[in-house]
Amino acid sequence: MRSRTTRIVTVTAALVAAAAVGAGGGAATFAALGSDGSPTTVRQVTVESSEPAASTTESLSVSEVYEKAYKSVVEITTTLGQSDSPMGGEQQGSGQGSGFVFDAEGHIVTNHHVVDGAQSVSVRFWDGSTYDATVVGSDPSTDLAVIKVDAPADVLAPLALGDSGSLTVGEGVVALGSPFGLEGTLTSGIVSALNREMTSPNNFTISNSIQTDAAINHGNSGGPLLNGAGEVVGVNTQIKSDSGGSDGIGFAIPSSTVSSIVPQIISSGSVEHAYLGVGVASLSESVANELGVPAGAMVTEVRQGTPAAEAGLRAASGSAMVDGQSYPTGGDVITAVDGTAITDGASLQSAIDAKRPGDSVSITYTRDGTSTTVQVSLGTRPS
Repeated sequence: MRSRTTRIVTVTAALVAAAAVGAGGGAATFAALGSDGSPTTVRQVTVESSEPAASTTESLSVSEVYEKAYKSVVEITTTLGQSDSPMGGEQQGSGQGSGFVFDAEGHIVTNHHVVDGAQSVSVRFWDGSTYDATVVGSDPSTDLAVIKVDAPADVLAPLALGDSGSLTVGEGVVALGSPFGLEGTLTSGIVSALNREMTSPNNFTISNSIQTDAAINHGNSGGPLLNGAGEVVGVNTQIKSDSGGSDGIGFAIPSSTVSSIVPQIISSGSVEHAYLGVGVASLSESVANELGVPAGAMVTEVRQGTPAAEAGLRAASGSAMVDGQSYPTGGDVITAVDGTAITDGASLQSAIDAKRPGDSVSITYTRDGTSTTVQVSLGTRPS
């Protein structure tokens, strides 16, 4: 949620994971930008489970979590390109967000949208010291970025990553960052929901996202969401709001994604994601029965020149109403990847995300009542 004079517009998720089907209206979702942030898509994914796993993290007080973590959280300020001034001539844009120290080498994690387009980046630490930073790299598909500062060892206090997979709804969490430039601001709340889906800056889905009622405002973007042990379980990224301010519905990228993506950025400056090239809609068992097809991920779009197109996958050609909601019809329903059942769009994305570009996978789909399995060589997701 950085403040800046230009908008980043992101729209519906597609092309590897599920596109929203039957989504209702309501408050817009704002990236962690300025007050003019633009709407994105956030969806809930239903996950069947038995008894929720008990949290194994230690339980510190909110003030103890703050004392443990505040020296690790930084304010990030960027300068952007020139733009036309409403008073005539040109003006220099600027941006602001948050981040946290990842390691003793000076790597700092933040959001891609915080540093996107930045001509220069500076980092302010808890003690007021400020250092120039360089952008190591970023991944718009997960809205994560890494910057690096050359700062003394006694300034750098890395935060440990926690296990976002062990979070439970109702568990206490703490957000730290610099909303509206107020560095070192702490807000607390609970995990409001799990397994949300956010739309990334380049319109792909960020799965397994965390919803929280800990207040998140413009400037919190890139800051950590912490569990009761003071470990990072998420990176604060978006809010859902009518006004653009905090209405108690915020979203964070899970630490499971951070632990996978950030080391790749540090190593090579970028991340390559496997790519199938489809948009899909999730069909639950009940909806699939009404439509006369198997449950799974129905293909709604096939991009030209992609592995999906080369494999001959067919997109939906019609629609039908089920319980008052419109669902696509006539497309292939993907039911398995490498023999593992695909029950919805999220499970398809997870299966593809677990692969690397160039990997060969078997895709099983049903068309007109006939099940077919094809071998597909996955491509590289466009940036």
